[in-house]
Amino acid sequence: MSTRRGQSVEEEESYFISMADMMVGLVFVFIILLIYFALQYQQKSKALSDAGEARAQMLMDIRNDIKRRNPLLQVTVDTRTGVLRLPAQILFAKGDTELSPEGGAAVITVAQSLAAVLPCYTYPRRTENCRPTSHGVDAIFIEGHTDSDPLQGNSIIKGNLELSALRATNTFRKMRENVRGLDSLGNREGRPVLSVSGYGEARPIDQGQDETAKALNRRIDLRFLMETPKDEDLVQMVTKPQGGGKP
Repeated sequence: MSTRRGQSVEEEESYFISMADMMVGLVFVFIILLIYFALQYQQKSKALSDAGEARAQMLMDIRNDIKRRNPLLQVTVDTRTGVLRLPAQILFAKGDTELSPEGGAAVITVAQSLAAVLPCYTYPRRTENCRPTSHGVDAIFIEGHTDSDPLQGNSIIKGNLELSALRATNTFRKMRENVRGLDSLGNREGRPVLSVSGYGEARPIDQGQDETAKALNRRIDLRFLMETPKDEDLVQMVTKPQGGGKP
């Protein structure tokens, strides 16, 4: 009896030791997986942060180039949302879809600056006189926006949404017809980066209803979207030293 009892105790001890070894192994695997996902998250977060910084610098370069070409042309840059903003009062008469002579000249100046700066961030990628970066532009939306006033005296255009879309389209057409090189700007997949969209009064930047607020809401925005980094690019984005060249 004592022999059997001793064997039973040894088997129980062996069983608990095996279970303990297995639990230790599982904890070790869990720790390894946790470290792996933490590193992946850190790399992606840094890559996205770096993309935001690259976009902010690109917008500032575009604005500076516009100012150099025409010091009187005032554009607004929002680096947080990736928007370059042109007030509609210099582009269109109220309720009109056609660019004024002054507005056409302003749009051409902006397009010239885009053609000068964007090749550093689009494909095929230019490297000469560009800031070193692993990030590129995926799309640029030329957005039309209006105020909340109903459209008056125009039987062809049905409302503010159509008005905003036509204004964005005419801005896009003016850029492409007058500045060489914009047609060739593409993203990593070789697709054109320039496109148009219209929002009517749906996205005001000022909620007020006075004329000052309405004037702010009537605008053309250029919204820049950066590429989402691919997994195989993450390590290069994180470890590659960033230089200080100037486009």
